[in-house]
Amino acid sequence: MQKTVWFGLCMLLSLLTGCMGQSSNPEDTMNRYLDAWRKAQYEEMYDMLLVSTAKEVTKEDFVNRFRKIYEGIEARNIVITPLSVPEESDDKKTDSTRLYPYEIKMDTIAGMIQAKGKIQLEKDEGGEWRVHLTPSYIFPGMQDGDTVRVQTLQASRGEIKDRNGQGIAINGFVEMIGIVPGKLGEDAEKTKAALAERLGITQEAINRKLQASWVKDDLFVPIAYLSKNQASIDYSDLPGVLRKQEKARVYPLGEAAAHLSGYIREATAEEIAGRSDHLYGPGDLIGRAGSEQVYEDILRGRDGKRISIVDATGKTREVLAETAAVNGRDVRLTIDADLQISLYEAIREDAGTAVALHPKTGEILALVSSPAYDPNAFITGMSDEQWDAWNLNPDKPFLNRFTKLYSPGSTFKPITAAAGLELGVSYVEKAREIKGLRWSKDSSWGSYYVTRVKDSPKVNLREALLYSDNIYFAQEALEIGADAFLKETGKFLSNVNPNMTYPFPKASLSNHGIKNEIQLADSGYGQGEVVMTPLHLALAYTPFLNDGVLIPPVLDYQEGDAVGSSGISVISADTAKLIQSMLADVVNHPGGTGYGAKIKGIELAGKTGTAELKNKKEQKGQENGWLVTFDTAESKLLLAMMVEGVEGRGGSGYVVKKARPVLEEYYRK
Repeated sequence: MQKTVWFGLCMLLSLLTGCMGQSSNPEDTMNRYLDAWRKAQYEEMYDMLLVSTAKEVTKEDFVNRFRKIYEGIEARNIVITPLSVPEESDDKKTDSTRLYPYEIKMDTIAGMIQAKGKIQLEKDEGGEWRVHLTPSYIFPGMQDGDTVRVQTLQASRGEIKDRNGQGIAINGFVEMIGIVPGKLGEDAEKTKAALAERLGITQEAINRKLQASWVKDDLFVPIAYLSKNQASIDYSDLPGVLRKQEKARVYPLGEAAAHLSGYIREATAEEIAGRSDHLYGPGDLIGRAGSEQVYEDILRGRDGKRISIVDATGKTREVLAETAAVNGRDVRLTIDADLQISLYEAIREDAGTAVALHPKTGEILALVSSPAYDPNAFITGMSDEQWDAWNLNPDKPFLNRFTKLYSPGSTFKPITAAAGLELGVSYVEKAREIKGLRWSKDSSWGSYYVTRVKDSPKVNLREALLYSDNIYFAQEALEIGADAFLKETGKFLSNVNPNMTYPFPKASLSNHGIKNEIQLADSGYGQGEVVMTPLHLALAYTPFLNDGVLIPPVLDYQEGDAVGSSGISVISADTAKLIQSMLADVVNHPGGTGYGAKIKGIELAGKTGTAELKNKKEQKGQENGWLVTFDTAESKLLLAMMVEGVEGRGGSGYVVKKARPVLEEYYRK
């Protein structure tokens, strides 16, 4: 049977029948109604309703409901297509009614909605064709009492774990304190004041949360997450105040890994606007520091959306559209959480940093900065007193010291020694005659001089490293020459800048080249303008354990043989072995500056250093103490540790004392 299409020749039909206006034919009314629907002209749609059914809803309510629902689901690209009706169908016509089938499509926040429905037209008492209002006037399938619900399908954030699966940043539970308003009783203000005092917040802040539009007397209103100290406080005497376990981001290592883990916070308007992917909205959480920020695009899940029709009881009648949630992916780091904690505990009372790595694979085992903050406080909330204590602390707990550039001091001397050996400027037993504890090249240096600690008239390379002789390495650098010095020692830095996701600044031997002999001499023993992060320095020692090959860093954990990548050769294997043997003397010889790190049964090698920070030679300035050490037998750990302000506390010897218990514990395991 041939089908009849009720759209297309509407105006022609009107002319042929001689009818004018809305009553001329139902197709014309239908055409204008659907056109207004497509264009979101809801007022015009209401004006075409049958008078008897329009009494069921005001124009304002009709328009507002359409707008609220369509805006809520972010409806766009609305396409409404009329469908044909078989000639013999009962839906075709009666004297006073018409049923017109149609198909509606629209893009929404949850994907495309596509549905088929029917719109009924009736003649009113004046003979005009109008739209009969039914529950399906917004979406086909809706019935009396139904509503449209938009749900966010929450995606979980990926977790950050160490090499053994121990949590660094995980999805856990924290304790929440809240109020059930209807149970506050007659002394509500007194109760709120007492709660505010115990939480370290204002009563106004509590009132603002209780005044939210969704709040009802019988609902639990979250007020604040409880910190460790707050959780130990008794709240049972406060009527209407309850505690609940809530899902939240948790940082199990706390301060020990604060700068490594970072933290998450609610995205600001600027952050939302600044993202080209438009994946963030108000209330979304975003990584603000550390690995949470660095791995944000991996960790962040993608929330799903569901649009459904629900009945008066809240039961889902039909799902109109749904986009599934995509959980964030976990990040597994090469970090050893136990070693991370151990190193932090060793220096937590100081301003300092420590980096540990596997010298054969380049896997980073620990990245420590002290003092630190507790990242959990950014989740549970912190008092003004706690914020001030951290923010005003002169040792700067928010400063990430393992990414800061420092003068390496005498820990740079093995690199100068390696350059001299490679260039043939020196050999192991080559002696330099040096008189006294102060030395200047000639009168061109004016009043400038280089000092050393031990007065020895004749010093060879091995002894110079053993006693950390500044004058020896100043002379060594001068004999090498500025260009050759920059080229040879620069090899230790060329592949040291980490080619990995976590950002580190670039190490440097000079700001704008070596401009004079004094700068060159100072650079020879790690002063001048030489700056490195502790990670750069640790990696610069890897050639001494790998036949001259500098190993690049690895922070993303990889299983099995896939660990690490090939490095670059910076010195010969013979030079590497010579330097390693001399560094072993520094730790194992009673006269060595690193002798305090000697551990029975463990073959350690290493170098200490004290970097002086001052503008003039005669001034007393801050001293930063260094220790770089590694085991020569198993070669499973290379540690670089630095503590600021060691002047008057034993210099680099203070750092050795801090590191030794950590080394003993690590090798015992």
